[in-house]
Amino acid sequence: MNDIAVNVNGNSRPLAGTPAHTTALDWLRSTGLSGAKEGCAEGECGACAVLLATPTTEGGTAWTSVNSCLVPVYALNGQEIVTSEGLGSPDALHPVQEKLAEAGGSQCGYCTPGFACSMAGEFYRGDRKAVDANDAEADEDCPVHDAEHGPNGFDLHALSGNLCRCTGYRPIRDAAYALGSPESDDPLQQRLADPAPVPVATAATVDGSRFIRPASLDETLRLLRDEPDALLVAGSTDWGVEVNIRGSRAPLVVAIEHHEELRTLVVGDDEIEIGAALPLSEVETRLNGSVPLLAQLFPQFASRLIRNRGTFGGNLGTGSPIGDTPPALLALGARVVLTSVDGEREVDLAEYFTGYRQSVRRADELIRAVRIPLPLAKVTSFQKIAKRRFDDISSVAVAFALDIEDGIVTAAKIGLGGVAATPLRARATEEMLIGREWNVATVRAASEILGGEGTPMSDHRASSEYRALMLNTALLKLYSTAVIESKEVSA
Repeated sequence: MNDIAVNVNGNSRPLAGTPAHTTALDWLRSTGLSGAKEGCAEGECGACAVLLATPTTEGGTAWTSVNSCLVPVYALNGQEIVTSEGLGSPDALHPVQEKLAEAGGSQCGYCTPGFACSMAGEFYRGDRKAVDANDAEADEDCPVHDAEHGPNGFDLHALSGNLCRCTGYRPIRDAAYALGSPESDDPLQQRLADPAPVPVATAATVDGSRFIRPASLDETLRLLRDEPDALLVAGSTDWGVEVNIRGSRAPLVVAIEHHEELRTLVVGDDEIEIGAALPLSEVETRLNGSVPLLAQLFPQFASRLIRNRGTFGGNLGTGSPIGDTPPALLALGARVVLTSVDGEREVDLAEYFTGYRQSVRRADELIRAVRIPLPLAKVTSFQKIAKRRFDDISSVAVAFALDIEDGIVTAAKIGLGGVAATPLRARATEEMLIGREWNVATVRAASEILGGEGTPMSDHRASSEYRALMLNTALLKLYSTAVIESKEVSA
């Protein structure tokens, strides 16, 4: 316990004696670093954002913004973080802080430290490049012509998880777009050339509650066999909410996000295998649009702050019927790899869910990976119906994956979320489509069937009638989009 510590703003701070359920935010504030704030305690406002040193594929470091209100502080043992206090000081502002001040990007200031940290993460992004708006050859890919990117290459999605209720977003955006590149002597920039800290094995017991980060996957699997009630945590974007909002406490929390076996991404001839604990932001970056259905999903999955920690394994492990990734994975025909001390088994995702937040996964098993068969369907679409365009929970999610040859639907997979106790395949609609002409008459007939799939319920997000109506119109939306795109290609 005496060796457990976190490097914060360049200084090692011990964790000894901290209760096992404590979040990084609460711990930071207890040490006097009160820059990070608790706004929502659910990972939606970003007031608690800090920078975490994470490894890059080249062996260096990236500064990754995360919600400190969701991360168990013991998961940061041996890790390195930077808070808003570590960016700069009143006498020597960080470039991000300086631009925010110049643009008038702060009024009450409650959200500002979180904005500064998220903005700094994008400031230091290695592949962020300014584009010359006068360069005609670069015109097609020029970020200045994209409403979500600045002329300096700043991606506004980096701030999608940060909310402000008094300043207004334009001055914050102006500050982001005014940023140049880090100076060569910037300490945080220089830090990126060195490797990120290696996760260290951790075992902490405080007042009867335990937090364990096993040294190996084999050790984790043995622990699950011996203590099947252990709670597995990777990004903690779901469990962190339970801790904060519902006061949930687990006698034993086991961290698994560091196991290399759970962080794979391999593209083979017949399938793509994605590790269950690889953060969604990394999956998005490494796939680089090669799976178009997932490329449509990622920007709509919560916020960048959440995707920097959230995982496929966590989304499937919770079994929530409103998780965003299951409908897309169902449409892709994904399979789940479950592993235990007895070996591995593979389960079709369509057979994985058995009831509300229940699945075929045994207590002694964990999700090691998801496998997406190749080749991919040619016509895909992910549609999320929510009250906000970004950073919101879906009322209904629909994913389509169709093959159409010579005007005939030859294969169809449709994944649904938010319309039943579990995510599910729209089997009746799929069967109706296969073998039919891809035309408006077929689509309208299939839409009537799709509107009756599942057992949608009414809640504070949407009525059952609204959910059914959204299902009814989803296929028509796909058809109209596909027709427009085909005309553009032929033109």
